[in-house]
Order: sequence, then C-alpha cells, then structure tokens
Amino acid sequence: MAGGNAIRGTRVGAGPMGESERGETAPRVRVSYWCANGHETKPSFACDAEQPESWDCPRCGLPAGPNQQQPPAPPRNEPYKTHLAYVKERRSDADGAAILDEALTRLKAHREGV
Repeated sequence: MAGGNAIRGTRVGAGPMGESERGETAPRVRVSYWCANGHETKPSFACDAEQPESWDCPRCGLPAGPNQQQPPAPPRNEPYKTHLAYVKERRSDADGAAILDEALTRLKAHREGV
C-alpha cells in the first residue's frame, strides 16, 4: 500500500490543459477513404496539409482510396518460401551435387588427416 506522500508520475500532455496552454488547433478537414471490402474510413487532416493517395483500413488492413467506386486492389500475397526454396531457385540439381561432392571430399580429407 502506497504512503500518503508517494510521488506520482505524470506523462507529457496529461492534465487539465486546455487550448489556452496548448495553442489553437489547425483547421481540419475529414476525408473519406474506401477499401475493397467497402469499409469507409474518415481520417482528419489539417486543411493545408497534402492528403495521401491511400490509407490503411483500420478494420481489415487493406489499402483504401478516395474513390468509392474504384478502391485500390488488395496487395498480392506471395507464399512463404523456405530457405531451401530460395536455394533451389539459384542452383540447379547438378550444382547442388557438385557442391555436395566437394564438401564430402574436404570432410574425408580432414578426417584422414586427423
């Protein structure tokens, strides 16, 4: 149980500050963005700020655009590839056999030398 004289922490921006202490906010405009699932998102921007072409939908995570009839297409998901799949893309079976033979030859030579 904390004593009566315990020091309590505060965070920046906490407390009963009003606009008089913080300054006035910039004029805002709300812009509608739609995703491929039909979700509408309305973030607000400062009137003089440049509005982005796309915005991530907070409901489904798909990209959203300002045109309701033509929302951005969902990104194409590449399937997960293992390290072996990437190696097989770079090397042929003959390359793999040659590398394996070389490694086995070095291993045999090392064992015979020991």
